[in-house]
Amino acid sequence: MMAANRYRLRHLAQEGHRGARLALDLLARTDRLLGVILLFNNLINTAAATLVSVIAIQLFGEEDWALVAGTLLVTFLILVFAEITPKVVGAGNADRLAPTVSFFLTPLLRLFQPVVWFVNLFVETLLLLTRQKPKNGGEVPQLSPEELRTLVLEAGHFIPQQHQFILLNLFDLESITVEDIMIPRGMIEAIDLAAPIEDIRQQLATSYHTRIPVFENDLNNIVGILHQRRLLATLLSGSMDKECLREQLTEPYFIPAATAVYAQLQFFQENQERFGLVVDEYGEIQGLVTLEDIIEELIGKFTTTAPGSGGEISWGHDGNTLVEGGRSLRELNRRLDLALPLDGPKTLNGLILEHFQDIPETGVSLKIAGVPIEIIQTQDRMVKMVRLFKPIA
Repeated sequence: MMAANRYRLRHLAQEGHRGARLALDLLARTDRLLGVILLFNNLINTAAATLVSVIAIQLFGEEDWALVAGTLLVTFLILVFAEITPKVVGAGNADRLAPTVSFFLTPLLRLFQPVVWFVNLFVETLLLLTRQKPKNGGEVPQLSPEELRTLVLEAGHFIPQQHQFILLNLFDLESITVEDIMIPRGMIEAIDLAAPIEDIRQQLATSYHTRIPVFENDLNNIVGILHQRRLLATLLSGSMDKECLREQLTEPYFIPAATAVYAQLQFFQENQERFGLVVDEYGEIQGLVTLEDIIEELIGKFTTTAPGSGGEISWGHDGNTLVEGGRSLRELNRRLDLALPLDGPKTLNGLILEHFQDIPETGVSLKIAGVPIEIIQTQDRMVKMVRLFKPIA
C-alpha cells in the first residue's frame, strides 16, 4: 500500500475508480493506516509464536531444546510467509494491489478505530517529544523541476521522443533569456535609409525576411520596422522612394536582454507582436528575437531553412564541421552534443574573442571546454567562420 504510486492512484480516482479513492483516503491518514496494519501484523505474529510454544510444551514438555526449536521454526515461517514474501509481492505489484486491499483495510480501520486511536496517542506524543512528526502528513509530495525532469527522462518508453524533447525544453524556459536565443547584432539584416535608393531596392528584392529593421546611419538609431508585404505593390510599380518607405514603417518593439524567454512569449501574445529588438542596459542594440525563435527553442528547428542561415549543423564523416561565428552556443551544444560555457558570451564569435582578448588571425587554433577550434575566416572585427573538431571521449 505504502509503495503505491499516488499520482497513478489519483488518475484512477479521477476516472471514477472506487478502490483508488479508498486507497488515497487511507494514504492521507498514514498514521492510522500503519496503525491498523501493524496492529493485526503483530497480533498474528505474537499469537503464532505463543501457539507454537504451547504446542511444543504439550508434545515434548518443558524441554529447552523443544522451545528453542519451536522458536526457530515459527521465526522461519513468519519471515517467509508473513513478512518477506508478502512484502516483495506487495512492493512489486503495489499499484495493482492497493485499490483491492483498500476494500479490506477501510472497514477494519473503522471497526478498530478506538484501538488505533489509543495506540497512536502514544506514538504522536513520542514523535512530538523527538520532533520527528511529519509536516506534510499523507499529502502527495511536491516535485522540484529537477525531479520532474528526471521523471520525464525515466518515462521515455511511454512518451514519444519528440514530445519528451518538448517537455524537457519547457523546464528551461524560465532560466533562458532572450539574449540566449536572439539573432546577434552582427547577423541582423537591416536597411539603412542613408544608403542610395537603388541599393535599398536591391536589398529588398533579394531579402527573404518578412520584417526588416530600418535605421539611419547607425544601427542603434532604429527608425522603424518594415513589413515587406505592405511594400509589395509599390515595389512592383517601381515607384518606391525613401518617403514612401518611411510611410510604411511601424513602431519598433524593444526587449531588455535579460527578459526570460517564457515571459517574452507572454509579452508577444499580450502585445500581439512577433518581432522585437533586444537592447542592453544602455539601450544599445544587441540582436533581435522573433516569435518563431521562441517556438523553435521549444519544439526544435523547423524543417524549412531560410537561405543564408547556415542550414543544419552536424558532424562530418571526418569528425569536424564548419560553423559560422555568429552561431548561438546553446544551439551548438544541443546540435553537436558539446559543453561550451553559456555563462558568458552567447555566440561562438564572442566566446573566441573573450578567450583571446583580441581578434585572432586566420589559421589560429584553440581549445575551449575540450573542443578543438580552428579559425577559418575573420572579417569586420569578428570571427566569420570556424572549424569545430569533435572532442575525443
